[in-house]
Amino acid sequence: MILSMNSQDLLEGLNIVTRALSPRPAKQILEGVLISAEENRVMMTCSDGSLTIEYTNAASVQEEGQTVLPGRIFTEMIRKMPSGTVTITEQDHRSATIRCMKNRSSLAVMNPAEYPEINPMKTGSAVKIQQNKFKDMISHVVFAIATDESRQILTGSLLEVNRSEARLVALDGFRLAMYKLFQPFELPAGVDVVSAVIPGKVLNELTKILPDDDAFCTLLVDKGRMQCTFGNIRLSSVLLAGEYIDYRRILPSDFKTEALANKSNVQDAIERASLMAREGKNNLIKMSFRDDVLKISSNAELGDVEEEMEASLNGEPIDIAFNARYITDVIRNVPDEELCMKFNSSVSPCVVVPQKGNDYLYLILPVRVFQ
Repeated sequence: MILSMNSQDLLEGLNIVTRALSPRPAKQILEGVLISAEENRVMMTCSDGSLTIEYTNAASVQEEGQTVLPGRIFTEMIRKMPSGTVTITEQDHRSATIRCMKNRSSLAVMNPAEYPEINPMKTGSAVKIQQNKFKDMISHVVFAIATDESRQILTGSLLEVNRSEARLVALDGFRLAMYKLFQPFELPAGVDVVSAVIPGKVLNELTKILPDDDAFCTLLVDKGRMQCTFGNIRLSSVLLAGEYIDYRRILPSDFKTEALANKSNVQDAIERASLMAREGKNNLIKMSFRDDVLKISSNAELGDVEEEMEASLNGEPIDIAFNARYITDVIRNVPDEELCMKFNSSVSPCVVVPQKGNDYLYLILPVRVFQ
């Protein structure tokens, strides 16, 4: 195999595909990046066995073929090389020579025949969605995906798409995040809803490699797998198996108290109070709503913090406490300038929704505080 291509294009591809590499791969071959050269293009592939990322770009191919190079060190070598044309030559199935300008390096290679066969999905339910909107949806819910493997289904996020709406839901037992996109979607004939539980790792990687523009990506879902194609990149993954929690049953429909406050003011006050909360045993933030005033406080053996601000209150006064990190994550992800919080009691879930519309919903469980 002999190919030449621009070093920056090569590095771009390597930076993208090596995101699929596992720090502890099940097989040694999965430490590598599969390089496939044919006609006038090169395809780079990395996989951890469940997540696979492929990148295709133009190249000058003098001799077609495949090889597997150690992914991380190859990427670092290309990163340190000068800008210019990189030529990769592999002809003895033992090592590859990499040349750029006056630099020459060699790397041991692995047998491409041992690399798992990667077959692109060609059937399933296809959904097209704008890349920047999908990326925005993901970024507003990933914080609520569980990291505890004991409930594996919650380590992913539920994607549901019907003909008028897409929604992404994540919950970890302490908070729930739901983000919606209202627009027409074309679904296959006879399909009313496309749903999939996408692993959190996959969504995190998508937020890093999806372009922030309004071009469309194509999601394909079928038989426990998904594929996301955009530009010259194809990401595929195994989906999480099992039934996702019926989150609709968790959501309260009626509330006794509704409070409105400036989101930035609340976020800043909570972050200041969190400095003290972290020094305490329970990492608590207390919020008290009374007479159109919101008081945010925290305390520890080192001292205490208390801050007041204006808040519009409709309903009964309430005192409530939250884990500092959980409430910070929720407030930080609210996209509006006005924060609308709804309550029933100091021990029932708090819901954060838009003042108008229903593009998002966050739910957070309070911490019971004994006086």
